[in-house]
Amino acid sequence: MTATCIDVDLVLDARVELGEGPVWDVRAACLYFVDILNGRVHCYTPATEALRTYGVDQSVGALALTDKDDLVLAVRDGFARLDLRTGRVAMIAEVESDRPDLRMNDGKCDRDGRFWAGTMALDERLGAGTLYRLDPSGRVDAMLSGVTISNGLDWSDDDRRMYFIDSPTHSVDLFDFDRANGTISNRRSFARIPPDQGIPDGLTLDAEGGVWVSLWGGGAVHRYSPDGRLERIVRLPVTQPTSCAFGGLDLGDLYITTANIGLDPAERNRQPQAGGLFCCRAGTTGRPPYRFAG
Repeated sequence: MTATCIDVDLVLDARVELGEGPVWDVRAACLYFVDILNGRVHCYTPATEALRTYGVDQSVGALALTDKDDLVLAVRDGFARLDLRTGRVAMIAEVESDRPDLRMNDGKCDRDGRFWAGTMALDERLGAGTLYRLDPSGRVDAMLSGVTISNGLDWSDDDRRMYFIDSPTHSVDLFDFDRANGTISNRRSFARIPPDQGIPDGLTLDAEGGVWVSLWGGGAVHRYSPDGRLERIVRLPVTQPTSCAFGGLDLGDLYITTANIGLDPAERNRQPQAGGLFCCRAGTTGRPPYRFAG
């Protein structure tokens, strides 16, 4: 079966260096995302096209919503809270803060409000990273070692499976997930991405169990059916999509973050929208993101 192609629009000419971690806030009808290396958290409100930016003073790889007026962040030195009223950042727990050669990358909350995020080496050397779990109590546990570029993750609706990407493996992997204990086991490949299609980066699941994967270097987002078949392709006018998340009032808009890092002057001229925020109607709906319970 031939995959269906979907058109995409630029909704915010953000021009961020390394956009990542989009999360839709259903209550506030806005999208949060980060510019990792510049240490910025952005809040975009589609209804007014307003953009608010918070400085974090260190790299920030991912964020999670809470039930308060703040966000939980995966930052270079570990996990922190960002007060949305004052902009103040306070550390929750340090993680490998004595390792300036590492930083946090992608992350997401599970249904029970535990925030998962992983590290990677700045030089992207093999196996230097670890996937961590921040519990609502503030305790941090290492869940998976030997990771190179810890990236997209999400959970099935029945909480029996966790999807995870370590980008250089060119695989979207599955784990058995024990919800009660917050543990993972039995790693195997769900879908493999041929190198000529790009490198798997961030991902999200839709309400039907479809898996949407951003392909760094591939200029596309792929949707895989629950049994791993490629069904839909979103083509972008830029080569470096990083992650995606469902939003909008009906959760039917797929927002896609991108990057312009590493593009030479000629490529930047060819891709003037690189680093922008894109959106498309996905033909399905997403799920509200889980919130940190701490």
